[in-house]
Amino acid sequence: MNLAEVLGFITGALCVWLLARQNIWNWPLGIANNLLYLAVFLRSGLYADSGLQVVYVGLSAYGWFIWNRRDPAASALKVTHTRATTWAWLVPAMAVSALLLRFLLSRFTDSIVPGWDGVTTAISLGATYGQCKKLLESWWLWILADVIYIPLYAYKGLRLTAVLYLVFLVLSIIGLRGWWRALAMKDDEEVAPA
Repeated sequence: MNLAEVLGFITGALCVWLLARQNIWNWPLGIANNLLYLAVFLRSGLYADSGLQVVYVGLSAYGWFIWNRRDPAASALKVTHTRATTWAWLVPAMAVSALLLRFLLSRFTDSIVPGWDGVTTAISLGATYGQCKKLLESWWLWILADVIYIPLYAYKGLRLTAVLYLVFLVLSIIGLRGWWRALAMKDDEEVAPA
C-alpha cells in the first residue's frame, strides 16, 4: 500500500458516491482518481488497467461535457434504458476487446493475469460509456466488473484497492437503485396528463 493507492481509494469512493447521485462533480474527481490509479496499476503489472485509466480520463472529460450541456434548447440528460441496438454492438465490442487485450497482454507484457485484466477492462469501458449516456444497465456492467476485480486485486496484493472495489460494488447497487427510481419518476412524468 502506498500514498497513490490511499488517495486513489478516497477519490474513487467519492467519485462513485457522487455518480450514484447523478452529481456532475463525479467527473473531475474521477479524473484525479484515474491519474492516481494509473501509477498504482503500472507498478503492479496490470497493464490493461493502466491503459484503461488513460481512456477513463478522456471518457470522464466527455461525460463531464455531456452532463454539463448549457444549451437551453437541449433537455437535461435523463436516465434511460439501454436500447437493443446499443446492446447489439456493445456486447460484441466488449467481447472482441477482451480477447484482443488478452492476446496483446499475453504476447507483449509480463502480465500474469492477461485474461482477467482484459475482460475487466472491456467490461469497464462498456460500463463507462453507459454512464456517460446515463444508461441504467451500465450499473449492472459495473457490478459484474467489481465482482471480478475484487479477487483480482487481492491476488495482485492490492488489498486496499480490493476493499475499494468492494465499496464500489455496494455503491453500484445503490446507484442502480437510485437510477432505477429516477427512471421510474421520468416514466411517471411522461405518462401523467398535462
